[in-house]
Order: sequence, then C-alpha cells, then structure tokens
Amino acid sequence: MVIKVYIATSSGSTLIKKQQQDVMGFLSANKIVFEECDIAANEGNRMWMRENVPEESRPAAGNPLPPQIFNESKYCGDYEAFFDAREDNAVYAFLGMTAPPGSKEAEALAKKAQQ
Repeated sequence: MVIKVYIATSSGSTLIKKQQQDVMGFLSANKIVFEECDIAANEGNRMWMRENVPEESRPAAGNPLPPQIFNESKYCGDYEAFFDAREDNAVYAFLGMTAPPGSKEAEALAKKAQQ
C-alpha cells in the first residue's frame, strides 16, 4: 500500500507549494511511506489524477489542483480534507490506514471504544 501525493513541482502558486510541503512534511514526520507524483513534469500523472478525482470532489470550473492524495488508486482527498483530518487526529483513517499503536489517533480511537 502506497500513499500517492499528486503535486506540481513548477506551480507558480505559493499557496499550492505551501500545501504540498505541508502534506509531505506531515507524512515524512510520521514515517508514512508516500510517493510524489509530479503532474507538472509528467503528462501521464496529470491525466491519471484528473481522471481519478471523483466528480463530487472536482472544482466547479477547471481541473482539480494539487495536492491530491490517493491510497494506491483510491481517492483520499485534497489539501482541505487532509487538513481537516489532521485537525481531528484522523489522518490514518483519511488515508485508509490503521493508526499505529501509541499515535494520537490510536489513543483517540481507544478512548471512543471504551465509551
């Protein structure tokens, strides 16, 4: 299972660059293995990302913007969804992964199970 983060290395948008760094920094810090898929340098990556972002997650106009996050080919979400999951200590669930023992998310799930 590999988390794939679709990014644009040559984006002119400071916001997009910051969001991409935020996602990849978090994944790295939590030792979550991921693969960067550059949509700026690889047309195949761009086409695949555009085709696989679900209709309900697409912007009203234009194409989905990076970062877009997938677990293999299963769509997880965009930066906003990732940010919300992180705020809720639910990133592993967002990514379709089991939270490792000792993580904030695993502790929160254990507390819920006891209630």
